[in-house]
Amino acid sequence: MSGSRTPESALDVGGDSFTSSREEDAADGIQHSHRMLSFSDALLSIIATVMILPVTHTEISPGQPFDKGVQKLLATRIAVYLMTFLIVTVAWAAHTRLFQVVAKIDDTLALLNLACMMTITFLPFTFSLMVTFPEVPLGIFLFCVCVITIGAVQALIVVYAFHFPHLLNPQIEHCAHRALYRQHILGIILRGPALCFAAAGFSLFFYPASYLLMAMVIFLPYFSKAASWCRGRLVGPPELPAPSVEFFTFDLHEPLSKERVEAFSDGVYAIVATLLILDICEDNVPDAKDVREKFQGSLVAALSVYGPHFLAYFGSFATVGLLWFAHHSLFLHIRKATQSMGLLNTLSLAFVGGLPLAYQQTSAFAQQPRDELESVRVSCAIIFFASIFQFAIWTTALLHERETLQPSARFGGREHAFMFAKLALYPCASLLAFASTCFLSRFSTAIFHLMQIAVPFAFLLLRLLVRLALAVLQALRGLRLPEPGGEDDSRAPLLPAAC
Repeated sequence: MSGSRTPESALDVGGDSFTSSREEDAADGIQHSHRMLSFSDALLSIIATVMILPVTHTEISPGQPFDKGVQKLLATRIAVYLMTFLIVTVAWAAHTRLFQVVAKIDDTLALLNLACMMTITFLPFTFSLMVTFPEVPLGIFLFCVCVITIGAVQALIVVYAFHFPHLLNPQIEHCAHRALYRQHILGIILRGPALCFAAAGFSLFFYPASYLLMAMVIFLPYFSKAASWCRGRLVGPPELPAPSVEFFTFDLHEPLSKERVEAFSDGVYAIVATLLILDICEDNVPDAKDVREKFQGSLVAALSVYGPHFLAYFGSFATVGLLWFAHHSLFLHIRKATQSMGLLNTLSLAFVGGLPLAYQQTSAFAQQPRDELESVRVSCAIIFFASIFQFAIWTTALLHERETLQPSARFGGREHAFMFAKLALYPCASLLAFASTCFLSRFSTAIFHLMQIAVPFAFLLLRLLVRLALAVLQALRGLRLPEPGGEDDSRAPLLPAAC
């Protein structure tokens, strides 16, 4: 019939209208923010990860023992690194949420975003000052000033976008209560910079309070949520808005989309894997004069001196790659990431960012054989926390499995046991290696390298081993609990049903 329209023609019409809309926006100097967000996400993941470099480059002379003074120095730097890493991820989440409201950009917004990114790229320098001079307030003060500047630029982006409503999300653009929305967004964005403003003031006369206030920036959403819960318990639930008033649902405290979390996480893993080879290229290329004089011109002999460094590199890269593989498998079965899962993922990424430190520790076995026990334990601890938080993400997802997990990975599903084994492999291996060094400290290096070699092979054989274990359990269950005359249900889960 002539009046009917095929799906193809409908798609063509929709495509033509979308294309014409984009052409009109381009003619007005307006564009969508997708590419700018991808650029910003990549830059923020790099900045968050390179925070570990001042920690990995902690200078410990070959004759200096790994005593309590060195341990305290390293622990302090790791703690400051974790705090600053988490603050950068808070800024990334706020930036991504902001551009869910601002759907389009023009030249002015693009330049404001570049100003925000330029300030963020200055954070590693201020962090280096903080870890090198922890008791000098200048580093803390400059770090807080950077965070305040980031918040001020984001506030300018909000004010500018609301001044030109055609840049906003269509749902907000056509709303009659844009002023309330703008006030709400500005209040959320400026909470963190307000705390850093107070931290900058305290840094001038009592710097420990500054660290406490900066730590509050990380957990501010959870404090706010807990305060709302307590207020609801004491004075009752808040009054609902009138039906005629549209309620603003944008909230920086809500979790990001699964795709955004995966993209940022992949960026961190890729950068950590790249940082490992930078040390190889920088420190393990022999000098031409030394090759001629010390090794009679034999480059192979000169490179053999760096054998432990290459062994540590391959082991560290395998660890990063397999942790990414476990993360990829985990989010393959996740449908939605809750707020607590987002926090656990951030903590896992913070320790993944510390893996270059583990590489530095293990590559120094040849130069500092007396300190290899402490180096192995530091490396095992980093790997353990990076992997145990992945396991915690999956455990948290199981608590809300109908909302967060695909059916195959739920309790009793066909992928449940395999995911349990895959995510438990690195925590168990690193914990076992750490415990073994307590009893076999003389063989700590061999134990650590054995773990690095064994875990990749365990990953390759994991599905086969899980299937064999499940088959054995099923056979034992059949022997212990015979079903008289019942049908053989081979698909029944080995684990009990969820309560």
